[in-house]
Amino acid sequence: MVNIQKLKGKIIENGYNVESIAEIVGVNRATMYRKMSESGKNMTIKDAAALSKVLKLSPDEVNDIFFDETVA
Repeated sequence: MVNIQKLKGKIIENGYNVESIAEIVGVNRATMYRKMSESGKNMTIKDAAALSKVLKLSPDEVNDIFFDETVA
């Protein structure tokens, strides 16, 4: 599951909101809100990669936010 609270924190920390992030990564605003409200269970690897790039997340941050366990 995705740690939505940490993801939202990083979005805000980088000066974005969910609507602006959705536009930047090319996802419909409603779709992004749905993915964020459902604990990220429909978040894809493609979504994680796009968000990681926009938010300039470190590998540790990516693991903390998008994965339950560390991915090698």
